[in-house]
Amino acid sequence: MKKLNISLIKYFIVILIAGCNNYSDTSSQNISVNQTGISLQTENNDTLLKFVKSISVPDAYERIPVIANSFAEYLRNLSLKQKDNIVYLYNGKQKANQEAQYVILKIDVGNRDLQQCADAVMRLRAEYLYQQKKYDKIHFNFTSGDTAKYLKYAQGYRVSISNNKVFWNLSAKPDSSYKTFRKYLNLIFTYCGTYSLNKELIKVNNINDIKIGDVFIQTGNPYGHAIIVMDVAVNKNTNEKIYILAQSYMPAQEIHILKNPVNNNLSPWYSVKFEGDLETPEWTFKKQNLKRFVD
Repeated sequence: MKKLNISLIKYFIVILIAGCNNYSDTSSQNISVNQTGISLQTENNDTLLKFVKSISVPDAYERIPVIANSFAEYLRNLSLKQKDNIVYLYNGKQKANQEAQYVILKIDVGNRDLQQCADAVMRLRAEYLYQQKKYDKIHFNFTSGDTAKYLKYAQGYRVSISNNKVFWNLSAKPDSSYKTFRKYLNLIFTYCGTYSLNKELIKVNNINDIKIGDVFIQTGNPYGHAIIVMDVAVNKNTNEKIYILAQSYMPAQEIHILKNPVNNNLSPWYSVKFEGDLETPEWTFKKQNLKRFVD
């Protein structure tokens, strides 16, 4: 679980049920590059994978159109890591399980065990809004229910706890730099999680309505997980939709596009037409777990 200041433990005790799965990752292992350093070209049968949109779609499918400057366009155009296809943890060690990722996003994980599952979803959403300068829309709720607004943080306000209540005190100079934005995100990653994010999202009643930016999320008991839809394509003949998923996990690790463990021929795409559960490499979801950010 994420480490909290001792003075906040009582107040945020509910965070214990808000994190990702308590995955037993042998993070101390150093897996050799020869074992896991797979070529993006030969492994994925794509000529060059520079962006999410570079991932080819199966025959008869085409990517759905997206609105310019939308969250969907942002996710589809995110860059992919080129150096290797190894998922690294926040501490620089290699993740024990190197079988889940198809490709890896080119985005830092930080140097603390914070950016886990729901955190990665919130990171991508916040990065998009920051890029678009929609600062007033950057806000998430703590597990306690208190709202943490980026604009307030940028104005110099910082969180303090008194009598198990959250207060914002003006204790820093106004600063809207990216460095301060990342500090704000670390605050979010510390006191938010699947439990709180799940309450902020709205339910998607029909999986056939799936959109880029949607989130499969489970709060679980005691643990949960969240993954985000990075791209969507549709069959030109049958209108069947397929989609690409991305996740972080525990411990905090690089965000990666997931393989499809059930259908290798379709991988990394997933179809909306599945019976029973949605099986991903490290978690099982249900259709009713699909949710969406409120614009």
